[in-house]
Amino acid sequence: MPAQRILSGMRPTGRLHIGHLSVLENWIELQKDNQCFFFAADWHALTTAFEHTAGIKDNVREMVADWLAVGLDPEKSVIFVQSDVPETAELHLLFSMIIPLGWLERVPTYKDQVQQFKQQGRDIMTYGFLGYPVLQAADILLYRADAVPVGEDQLPHLELCRELARRFNHLYRPIFPEPQAKLSRVSVLPGVDGRKMSKSYANDIALMAELDEIRGRVNAMITDPARIRKTDPGHPEVCVVHKYHGIYTGHRLAEIEEDCRAGRVGCVACKKLLAESLEAVLAPLRERRRQITSRPGYVEEVLAEGARRARAEAAKTMAMVREAMQI
Repeated sequence: MPAQRILSGMRPTGRLHIGHLSVLENWIELQKDNQCFFFAADWHALTTAFEHTAGIKDNVREMVADWLAVGLDPEKSVIFVQSDVPETAELHLLFSMIIPLGWLERVPTYKDQVQQFKQQGRDIMTYGFLGYPVLQAADILLYRADAVPVGEDQLPHLELCRELARRFNHLYRPIFPEPQAKLSRVSVLPGVDGRKMSKSYANDIALMAELDEIRGRVNAMITDPARIRKTDPGHPEVCVVHKYHGIYTGHRLAEIEEDCRAGRVGCVACKKLLAESLEAVLAPLRERRRQITSRPGYVEEVLAEGARRARAEAAKTMAMVREAMQI
């Protein structure tokens, strides 16, 4: 398959957890044979946290350090901060002039998220939140991306991006590709309590967790509620620990399942094995991150060079946009 131009980003909302690891591993695989742009979406963070901005810069730096520790390579990928490329805001503004309001109001996640935040006592019915998909489209189309790695929940936003590209190309002249979704084939990790993993639920395992924290979080995991004694037959399909074993101890999964169902291994021993498996994965990441953060200014250098390369590409796009719109 020929090389593609790939664009993706993350909002800097705090420490990454192991649920992000599969996403980053996908990015690392993509950077091998494609032209990749990965950005810290600090403007997007404002859509739901506009009143809490003090930690965004630190969160960006910490998040990018995690990316580098996991294996994103600034020699292979353009790694930058969204707000360091002001052309993004210009394209967002121009897109906002041509997008019908109804397109935004019908995005299925909009009303759902407004309702969720309202239940938390927060009002996020702002112009910026309604226009979130337009800013997202500007992020993608500014680099004329061919594909975007997304989860299924982001598919409506990407479809709107394609519609916006078609509308611009029809109104003026063809400039933008219609980026395709690149769905990640990754296992979704639940939190330690079985719900969706989220820092807001305090049920996550930090990507850079030390061994003691890993053990504590694993020990808090929900297991088979019907299993009272160690020798009782277990039901691994309802156990959070088993879901993690499927990803991190896959080579022994059949043995673990058989011993659980037969009552030959208890939950304590099963959790101990999982903690060891997680430590084997996370320990090298922690070490690489220590090496990265021991180099003063290194993350800032990566982001500065990434911004330079991103802006060079953005400038090409905006020259074409201004010419097409005759402005």
